Amino acid sequence: MTRPGDPGHAAATRRAVSSAAPGAAAIDDRVAPTATDPDGPHSAPATAGPAAAASPAATMDAERPATAKRAVRRRPAFTLRRRLLIVIAALVVLVSAVVGLVSVAVLQTQLVARLDGQLAQVTERAGRALDDPGGPLPIPPEGAAVLLRVPGQPVGTIAALVSDETILKGGSIDEDGDIDAPSTDALRALASVPTDRHPVTVTLGDLGDYRAVAAPTNGGYSFVVALPMTDVEATTAQLAGTVAVVAIAGLAIALGLGAVTVRRALAPLGEVTETATLVSEMPLAQGDVDMPARVAVEDERTEVGQLGNAFNRMLGHVSSALSAREQSERKVRRFVADASHELRTPLASIRGYAELTRLHGGELPPDVVHAIGRIESESLRMTELVEDLLLLARLDEGRELRRDPVDLSTLVRDTVGDAQVAAPGHDWRVAMPEEPVTVTGDGARLHQVLANLLANARAHTPDGTKVVVRLTRVPASGVVAHPFARITITDDGPGIDPELRDTLFERFARGDASRSRRAGSTGLGLAIVRAVVEAHHGSVSVQSEPGETTFTVDLPL
Repeated sequence: MTRPGDPGHAAATRRAVSSAAPGAAAIDDRVAPTATDPDGPHSAPATAGPAAAASPAATMDAERPATAKRAVRRRPAFTLRRRLLIVIAALVVLVSAVVGLVSVAVLQTQLVARLDGQLAQVTERAGRALDDPGGPLPIPPEGAAVLLRVPGQPVGTIAALVSDETILKGGSIDEDGDIDAPSTDALRALASVPTDRHPVTVTLGDLGDYRAVAAPTNGGYSFVVALPMTDVEATTAQLAGTVAVVAIAGLAIALGLGAVTVRRALAPLGEVTETATLVSEMPLAQGDVDMPARVAVEDERTEVGQLGNAFNRMLGHVSSALSAREQSERKVRRFVADASHELRTPLASIRGYAELTRLHGGELPPDVVHAIGRIESESLRMTELVEDLLLLARLDEGRELRRDPVDLSTLVRDTVGDAQVAAPGHDWRVAMPEEPVTVTGDGARLHQVLANLLANARAHTPDGTKVVVRLTRVPASGVVAHPFARITITDDGPGIDPELRDTLFERFARGDASRSRRAGSTGLGLAIVRAVVEAHHGSVSVQSEPGETTFTVDLPL
């Protein structure tokens, strides 16, 4: 387990906060006198330590990140890796589409040109069948059959004789070489072909698309021949399907290779992110900090490699700065501890001589008596300040406290009794369970915690204020990982100034003098409370509003 100032203490605190929650314990109200006197003002909510998770507010705070994470899962992040893969996919699709469209268009153009050449030959043979050098040729009695029975006409050829866009005769060659009569819709479409000997594409109803050519004759009518585009369309469709399949396969391969390449290229960024997250969770505010390992850089010439190098240099500078700060703080703590220890002896001598002067048999002038009294009171006050500084310095150095069984029930009863003697004008009350509540810790320091909190309530509230001290046992449950003891000190005083809440448990923090009934506070009382409670792996917090201020101390059982 870690102590305040140890590496990992803040991270352990956050993990405990996310795993603990409030519980309940039955208590019986019993009134008893008590009190003590610490320095420091009431203040607004401030939490420190793992057991603070037991409070409802801490539990709600611990639950909020999980809700936020669930919301993030519903809306995937548009990461750089995903963007690069999308760009790769878009480029592959675009190139494939352009290549496919151009290939299909070129192939279709070539096939149609080849079909037009074949159609020109069919038209020439049909023209020779109707040609008569002796004069105008009448419409042959067999109609369009004369055009289709010319040797060399391919299967599927359609021919018709047209006069003033009216079909006179029409027919088509089937697969058996016989001549069939086309449908009326097909013949009507053929009649609309212009007689300019230029091939055009027409749709002949259910027969599909045909390339047709119409030519005039010297008999006053014209003839039309057409060849099917079935082979052209089938070949074009086959090419389009092949291009689509190849494009899909190419897209899959490109995405696979791209994902591997991007993952390898951006792997150092993931290491940078993990290292930065680890550093952000480290307790950098105090104690010696062991910075994580540097990010591995494969190629310093790349942008990612340059970023990794810059990040490693930054970690080095941060580590050096933190080490220098820690060394400086250690020197300051050692100086404070040594100075406090050395000051105890002369202060004790000053106080002793002042008390010795009071034992003088003769009478002293009133001003001398007053001066000696002031010397004695100030030496006593300075001794208390030195003792507090020495205690904080020892706690900062991580010195172990005593680990003895401490009966909190007796401790609460005694400290409330002392407080009642020190401030009889307040209404002191205590409530605790029937069975004793025992924790492991330093009894003298825990007594100092309660004494400081009760003295804080006494010093910053007027006479007649009701102060209620409650001791409860919070058992382990599905929400609370470990059982703990909870002490709450609630008063109905004027409350705490919101401006003091952020600095309430800091050293030398003092409340507004206008709210205090006495001056001379050193501002170390609540700082000692937090340091001692955290040294016991507990937490202390405060909530305040006009008419109700509650300090909460949680200690593991």
